[in-house]
Amino acid sequence: MTMNIGDVCRVSPDAASKHERTALRLIRPDLSVETFSFGQIDSLSNQFANVLEELGEGRGTIIAILLPKCLEVFYGFLGMLKAGSIVLPLFANFRDMALVDRLADCAATCVLTKRSSVARLQGIRAQLPALRTILVIDSEQDLGPGVLSLPARLGRASSSYQSQPVERETPSLLHYTSGSTGKPKGVLHAHGGLEYLQHSASEILQISPGDLYWCTADHGWITGTSYGIIAPWYLGVTQVQFAGGYDPDSWFRILQNEQVTVWYTAPTALRMLMRAEDIDYRRYDLARLRSIFSVGEPLNPEIGRWAADTLKHEIYDTWFQTETGGIMIANRPGLSVRPGSMGKPVSTISAAILDDQAKPCPPQTVGHLCLHHPWTSMFRDYLNRSDVYRARFSAQYYDSGDLAHQDDDGYFWFSARNDDVINTSGHLVSPFEVESAVLELAEVTESAAVGVPDPILFEKIVVFVALRPGVSADEELQMKIRLHVGNRLSAVAAPRDVVFIDKIPKNKSGKILRRVLRARCLGEDPGDISTIEDQP
Repeated sequence: MTMNIGDVCRVSPDAASKHERTALRLIRPDLSVETFSFGQIDSLSNQFANVLEELGEGRGTIIAILLPKCLEVFYGFLGMLKAGSIVLPLFANFRDMALVDRLADCAATCVLTKRSSVARLQGIRAQLPALRTILVIDSEQDLGPGVLSLPARLGRASSSYQSQPVERETPSLLHYTSGSTGKPKGVLHAHGGLEYLQHSASEILQISPGDLYWCTADHGWITGTSYGIIAPWYLGVTQVQFAGGYDPDSWFRILQNEQVTVWYTAPTALRMLMRAEDIDYRRYDLARLRSIFSVGEPLNPEIGRWAADTLKHEIYDTWFQTETGGIMIANRPGLSVRPGSMGKPVSTISAAILDDQAKPCPPQTVGHLCLHHPWTSMFRDYLNRSDVYRARFSAQYYDSGDLAHQDDDGYFWFSARNDDVINTSGHLVSPFEVESAVLELAEVTESAAVGVPDPILFEKIVVFVALRPGVSADEELQMKIRLHVGNRLSAVAAPRDVVFIDKIPKNKSGKILRRVLRARCLGEDPGDISTIEDQP
């Protein structure tokens, strides 16, 4: 047996003194602050769990969170777990196709959202036969059949709820991650991952009661749930959460005014901060800031040099995946940082570089980055895709899908991904989803999306488009394509560049040769093109 993750605000190594301490400092876009204790968050999550049971949305159901960062995200997340539901966190800016792909695949029965998203959900509801309830956080009254007011129900719900301890393998969390050749895959996690999350947060982030911790990740990311909700609160750590968007001055005023001690953010944000030439970061008092960590994509060495010079801090890069659930390989205080390196594995994790025959590679040789399994935070399945799940595992190892090498001193160094997922601003975007959205336009016959290195975004999305005869390839159509993808998927997925092309290069089996398109973008040799269809 294990405890229910929903109880993290109630239980911790120092539970006796936890109830009255501050759990959350929620900072509004205008930088005003609202404070909530562990006891308050626990009580609100109890009320929410009672609401779910009243609605029949409890044990075994899948409930989506479609909200920007706000109080309801945090107590709603815990309340769903207490009630025995599986939580599906979504990015608030997802559009129709992205929502249908995820909500229909997992048969979600309930969505927690705002009034502004109701019309969007109602417009696709016919494609979501399992959806029973849209629970709205900012309406005092029900808005129609199945569109219900959370405040009206929360106010009369009891603040007492006795969640039952669950088996370690009980499903807890569902995050979708994109693949290069198909629909997004639902990555299923279990309650038993809690012990690894608290262990890795203690060893790598080195947070404990007395710290003021800020994880900037959205809850749509695994980072935002594993290390933005679960681990720090289990350890009794006070968190800052900012409900505003990216703004260098606001961010650094938060670091200064809140006296943040540990900051976990993304290389994309750090690159943007580095290039904000109108901001003098030296004028902010960061005396309380002890550590800066990053996650989401490889950390460029020049960012580390900038941070050391300007912020007077090293940045500790960390590596993990939606599938791993928690940090696997990382830099950390006490381990000498080698700029550009991923660092070394967590003490309980065994990592290896294997060749195509699953044999260990010698140092300095690029191969498949693999992890010895099991570990408690590892995913339990790809929802409805168990065959794909099994293909990621051998008898001893999980293949991460990344390529890397290990140096003579045991540091790991990222090389590339062995699939074509586009990592833009820390978001993993499926080329398949982008291409599918572009193909909805009547002017288009074929499309192919690739990621191209970008100094700010890490990778920008470039979409190649073949047009129907007689269609003009002009700037107006380029803008139409960008807007359509942004509206159908999200602003993050909108291509930065649209390139018109006579024909999409494919091999003789019909697979798009993305390396040829990337080479064209970069002005490089595409290599062997003998497999391209219709080649002489």
